[in-house]
Amino acid sequence: MNIQLITDFFMWCTLINGGLLILWTLFILFAPELVYKTQSRWIAISRANFDLLIYLFLGIFKLFFIFFNLIPFLALLIIG
Repeated sequence: MNIQLITDFFMWCTLINGGLLILWTLFILFAPELVYKTQSRWIAISRANFDLLIYLFLGIFKLFFIFFNLIPFLALLIIG
């Protein structure tokens, strides 16, 4: 396993997870009622708690994306 293979792996991880983060953020911004209705069918939750949890989820996912995808990819680009 060489640095180029690992760099390619992290590039694809960054692109896929970044795309998911953007997609989920756009859904929350432009169709929040649809997302709430869909989720409230499975879990009985108030709108205020749902808003809190969804923003918490997006924040945690964003931090994980930065720390486990973006930073390793940039570091590999620098050393590669």
